[in-house]
Amino acid sequence: MNKRSNWEEFKAILNQHHITKLYHFTDRDNLESIIKHGGLLSWGDCQDQGISIAKPGGGGPGSLSWGLDQRAGLSHYVRVSFTTQHPMMYVAMNEGRISNPVILEIDPSVIYDPETRYANMNATRGEANVGNTLNDFKSIHFNSVKARKHFDLDANEQPYFQAEILVKGKIPLSAITNIGNFGIPIPNQPQALQSKNAYTARIDREHPTAFIFLVDQSVSMKRLTTFNGEDMTMSEAVARIVNGQINELIQRCVKSDETRHYFDIAVIGYGEEAYSAWQGDLAGRDFVTPQEIRDNPYRKITVREEVRTRKGISVKEVEKNQWIGARHDGSWTHMHLAFRKAQQLLEVWMADHADKDCYPPTIINITDGQYNHVSHDEMAQVSNELKSLFTNDGNVLLFNVHIVEGNSEAVAFPATVGELNGNGYGEKLFNMSSLLPLNYNEQIRQLFGDDKQADIRYRAMGVNTGMEHLVKMMKIGTLSSTWVNNNQ
Repeated sequence: MNKRSNWEEFKAILNQHHITKLYHFTDRDNLESIIKHGGLLSWGDCQDQGISIAKPGGGGPGSLSWGLDQRAGLSHYVRVSFTTQHPMMYVAMNEGRISNPVILEIDPSVIYDPETRYANMNATRGEANVGNTLNDFKSIHFNSVKARKHFDLDANEQPYFQAEILVKGKIPLSAITNIGNFGIPIPNQPQALQSKNAYTARIDREHPTAFIFLVDQSVSMKRLTTFNGEDMTMSEAVARIVNGQINELIQRCVKSDETRHYFDIAVIGYGEEAYSAWQGDLAGRDFVTPQEIRDNPYRKITVREEVRTRKGISVKEVEKNQWIGARHDGSWTHMHLAFRKAQQLLEVWMADHADKDCYPPTIINITDGQYNHVSHDEMAQVSNELKSLFTNDGNVLLFNVHIVEGNSEAVAFPATVGELNGNGYGEKLFNMSSLLPLNYNEQIRQLFGDDKQADIRYRAMGVNTGMEHLVKMMKIGTLSSTWVNNNQ
């Protein structure tokens, strides 16, 4: 890209504020087209060249966003920001325009191009200062754009969080510094990467994945249910199911007498607070390795279980390891605190594995009721923040499972919100949950019936789910654990 004559003055300002990257959010489904066409094109240039945008974050033809761009003369500019937490990314997720967001990192040298413009807030706002001079660049509130989120700013300063760099026409691939991290071949670099779809990374010791179980432990979980023919509290049934799933994960890590580090596993309980739910020697820990889990069950229990033998199915007493216990003492259901704790854990985990092609972490949230003391908008926001975290292989997968004590009409893995038959809480969970990749469909069809189609993507959620359905949903939620490369 060309440089304006005074580009070094712009660079000095960037250095003063320690700004080394700019950012542009898009959907993972758009990456192949971006690479094919040599970079990020403005939507106006895409239209001029007959390029179809798979998932336009701005809404596409006829949308309000594109209309505002046209009115402001911005349809031929690519808009980039100073933040990875752009509010409009979450708006686009809420409105279903994008489902698997990725953040493209942009070399700040695009700022120096003579045709680049600068806006101190969203450029389509009437009060925005938009221009292409050094003074226009200086009008950006650099302290505000460096805030982690716009919620961290005073209300009158929040608009300045969305300051923009407007790049004319196209940002070339050479200026998208992380474009090689998504497993799609780059022109002129045919040997650098292998083409692959998202959510296909094999799991091994060099490329682990992570599982986080979120368990509602509020007082309502003391209600009675039946599991494996025994009457017990819902909290006890859920604890047994989660413990059973943890045991399955650990067994997949055992080769000979070696326990391999294929997964990191955390269990978060929540009621009035959110906390580590491990017990015994693991109490207070967050992510724990398979070896540590295998070595440290906090107790063993004997349960009655159906066992398949050569003579058929018989009921036997079986000893089971337990790592978490039944708990139902939370006065409230502060689900948002559990989501925030999971987010904190995953941000560290992602940073530790940023240079690896790891299968994205999975979060499974199990709850028996509505969340408290948080607005629906805030719950949607924190859900979107979790779902927007990504590895090179795909976005974090968030499952939400609403459980009941009896045998209500369960809806598991719906494709559309209409399948929830007007269940208001189910609709909220639907919007909070991930859209699953197609490679989950075969297992969903095996466990939930052939009426589930093979070529439709399903939502990672269930409502009015009994304990037997929960067991099946947990198997789907931990499906990635079966894609282990046992040779590594």
